[in-house]
Amino acid sequence: MIKHYLHHRMLYSGWNLLLKRNSSSKPVIDIQKTMKSICTIMMSSKPVVLDAELDQSGIRVSQEIVEDVLKRFENAGMLAYGFFVWAEKQKYYVHSVRAYHTMIESLAKIRQYEIMWDLVNAMRNKGILNIETFCIIMRKYARAQKVEEAVYTFNVMEKHNVPPNLAAFNGLLSALCKSRNVRKAQEIFDSMKDRFVPDSKTYSILLEGWGKAPNLPKAREIFREMVEIGCDPDIVTYGILVDILCKAGRVDEALDVVKEMVSRGCKQTSFIYSVLVHTYGVENRIDDAIATFLEMERNGVKADVVVYNALIGAFCIMNKLKNAYRVLKEMNSKDVAPNSRTYNIILKSLISRGETDEAFTVFRRMIKECEPDADTYTMMIKMFCERNDLDMAFKLWKFMRAKRFSPSMHTFYVLINGLCEKGNVTKACVLLEEMIEKGIRPSGVTFGRLRQLLIKEKREDVLEFLQEKMNLLIKEPLCD
Repeated sequence: MIKHYLHHRMLYSGWNLLLKRNSSSKPVIDIQKTMKSICTIMMSSKPVVLDAELDQSGIRVSQEIVEDVLKRFENAGMLAYGFFVWAEKQKYYVHSVRAYHTMIESLAKIRQYEIMWDLVNAMRNKGILNIETFCIIMRKYARAQKVEEAVYTFNVMEKHNVPPNLAAFNGLLSALCKSRNVRKAQEIFDSMKDRFVPDSKTYSILLEGWGKAPNLPKAREIFREMVEIGCDPDIVTYGILVDILCKAGRVDEALDVVKEMVSRGCKQTSFIYSVLVHTYGVENRIDDAIATFLEMERNGVKADVVVYNALIGAFCIMNKLKNAYRVLKEMNSKDVAPNSRTYNIILKSLISRGETDEAFTVFRRMIKECEPDADTYTMMIKMFCERNDLDMAFKLWKFMRAKRFSPSMHTFYVLINGLCEKGNVTKACVLLEEMIEKGIRPSGVTFGRLRQLLIKEKREDVLEFLQEKMNLLIKEPLCD
């Protein structure tokens, strides 16, 4: 009915990283061949036959190989888990803590929480559980908006013979704040700050959380409390406060904070300069953005890619693309390599102006200098879909696959919606099935749109098939 998706995590471009890790040529060749063999088998095997095919290959693995394979297949959770289980059965092999952590992250990403906790129990039995294990789980639960489960994870640490400390406390607060649950984080902080004496990192986490809320008065309150209890702000804290004030449109106040910071012996960083340059760009104060950039150079702070990106962004906001290209040229002359973010800023500006041909030209230049990221591919595929050029959208999709890049949830959405617009239900269904088998739950809007088209074409059998696939996605209760 619909072709099966072959689970895989794309290989990193090239194998040179492996060469750098080893001193003699023979072991390097062995590792390289083993890695290629495993990845080939995993990209061409269904999970149900993976064990047999790996056994037949005669491959032997090391901790280094297993860690790399799990990292490369982190978006193919159940396939990665199949490899993880197979590797553990090998004679003389024992999983490293890093392998367990990578697998736990991969399973949490597709909400296979029951298996995830099985691994936690296995680590406990081996005596290798640590604070980071629980911090990973708290982050993953919080990111999935499972706040109570994140708190539960913190509370059961003692039960697993890993007493929570300040690092774990900060980990919980950070997980909640980054998932925009700062009120819950504040509640926990207030109830536990006598148990875990907060440090500058604790306050920085809360400060950033309230800044993202956004709640400037509460952020100011946290900063004042920090100073009043004698906890000195560090360069990270000051950077967060400057960023919050700039985003709130309080640039003059942010500059006062910078002066206070310098008076306390904290030197300005490239991050703080990048925040100021970006803010001036957003406010259409291009002269101030340029002046700040030049001041940074005069003060002996070397411009990094983040500052250059902020300056390019400022020029793009002002529709001064020629100036943005000049900055790009200067980066190359100063040996500061542009990254995907650099080009994404320019591409977004060109596409918003309707200059799609120029955007494609810039994209072609980009792939010669750096690897596109998920945002790049999503942006470009969406551009071609909106141009009603699905052929080019699919060419880009195939190019992305050929580069061994795993599509993100948003990339899938963009192409599926483009196909639905053109009434190409069959291809849209194939992509939806790929999404589901990667453990990505389609949004109600995307699935609803496809559902209407399938009903219209009287293809209820396909709809039922996809619905069953969706129902198999993770619904496990919290387990310990």
